[in-house]
Amino acid sequence: MKRHRLLIDRILVCIALLALWQLASWYFGVYWVSTPRLTIVKFYNSMMSGEMLRHAGYTIEEAFIGAVIGAVPAIILPFTLRRLPGWVSVIDPFMVGGYGAPKLALAPLFILWFGIGIESKIALVASVVFFIEYFSTLSGVRSLDAKLVQMAQLVGANERQVARHIVFPGAVPNIFAGLRIALPYGIGAAVIAELISSNRGLGYLVQIGAMNFDITQVFAAILGATFVVLAVGWFVDETEKFLLRWRPPADSLMEQIHT
Repeated sequence: MKRHRLLIDRILVCIALLALWQLASWYFGVYWVSTPRLTIVKFYNSMMSGEMLRHAGYTIEEAFIGAVIGAVPAIILPFTLRRLPGWVSVIDPFMVGGYGAPKLALAPLFILWFGIGIESKIALVASVVFFIEYFSTLSGVRSLDAKLVQMAQLVGANERQVARHIVFPGAVPNIFAGLRIALPYGIGAAVIAELISSNRGLGYLVQIGAMNFDITQVFAAILGATFVVLAVGWFVDETEKFLLRWRPPADSLMEQIHT
């Protein structure tokens, strides 16, 4: 029953957003804000011709490779530093500075270093994903109950077993919370990098639409990027559910507490 209610609420919110979009188009004019109908028709035709899929595939490739390069070391590093708490304090100011640095402002620098090809976009995505994922994973590692680790060590568990069976499962929610935030930012960074310098990708479609004063194409490309972000979010959620299938659902846990 709750799932049906959630679905109905989401449909109502979607209808409300479409209505606001239509009102904005009426108020500002189709030249400035394309209508939902024109955007959907443009998106559909672009999908049928293969153009949208081709450019979206290029953006997804950039975001995926950049996310892997950025997220893997960002996840491994906190686990490595768990036994070296002093080093966490040493590198913390540098990590905070890197996190706070405007990554999109680095796009021209990455283009200068790596060229106008896919490498510069991958580097930008990796820099965006790394810091978000690092701090999220570090928070998960730090919040682990030390008593669990001590109990495991008392029964003879070595460091590898502790890390595999206690530390990692305890940090999984934070790891995926970081991915849920970092990946949409990474996709957005890839699109913006394509806007600056590219001949492929969803950002390129936005750029071409703006240069040709085709606002409908701009909206269709943004809609394509939105669908990519939603698909990535769904994949992250399903992967987290699979890895945490051993945990009882929150509803059943609350019922056990009340009983």
